Amino acid sequence: MSQESMKLAIQAVITEMMERIMNKVIYEDPFNMDKFQAIKPLYAALVPTEIFKGSHFERRFVTPFGSAWEKLAVVAANEGIGHGEIGYQIRGVVREGRLQRITEILNRLEHRSRGGQERQRPDWEKELAYIKQGKGEYIPVTVICDVYAVNQQTGERFAFELKAPLPNSDQTKVSKEKIFKLHCMEPPQVEGAYYALPYNPYGTRYGYAWSFPARWFNMKEDKAVLIGDEFWEKIGGIGTYQAFIEAVNEIGREYKERIYREYLGIEPPAEAFKDTLH
Repeated sequence: MSQESMKLAIQAVITEMMERIMNKVIYEDPFNMDKFQAIKPLYAALVPTEIFKGSHFERRFVTPFGSAWEKLAVVAANEGIGHGEIGYQIRGVVREGRLQRITEILNRLEHRSRGGQERQRPDWEKELAYIKQGKGEYIPVTVICDVYAVNQQTGERFAFELKAPLPNSDQTKVSKEKIFKLHCMEPPQVEGAYYALPYNPYGTRYGYAWSFPARWFNMKEDKAVLIGDEFWEKIGGIGTYQAFIEAVNEIGREYKERIYREYLGIEPPAEAFKDTLH
């Protein structure tokens, strides 16, 4: 894998998504100024309509990008360690006692104890060690992971619960349950299962401060958590995160210019291109 080929493959996914969005907001579902002014005359009288036109674009941008992360991860796996798939089913068996302890741990993280004490704080290693002490009959379990990847050189298999950089609490709880189950299967069906965020809006691992996933994971220390470069290097190999950054920044200027001119109908201001991914 060359960094250049990785970058081009990433750009292909982003370009396809951006072209669909541009076509939608300009031709299929454009912002209707007259309709907006008729429905919300007070807003139109007080606030520049460009603000609401921007919101119209944002709503049509955020949802598609949520699914684009998984496509980008598969591209990184295919170009990097060998193979990736979206929505892969992993089947195995887990002892009944382990499943009971998974539920117990999740309840402790979610609710205060009967004595009114604070909720249990997440500690991946401690929790997993406790869960694995569970015994009992084997129960068939199927886990559908967001992204599955195989290192075709080493044979290692990885499962990722891949979420947007600022995930909510409920989806994080579901992901942790799935990751626990993957770690408890006998025999193991993957060599690693992770809760992954594709980039870190807070800069550093120890600076990550979004509170909702912190209810379920110690986002700064848990080994089951991968953020930003940690995720990209795991699924694509060394250099993947840099290729991702370069891919985004190279095509970012083009789309910013088009959005200003073709959608907002204004010339880009001087400071329009100062913000880049890093």
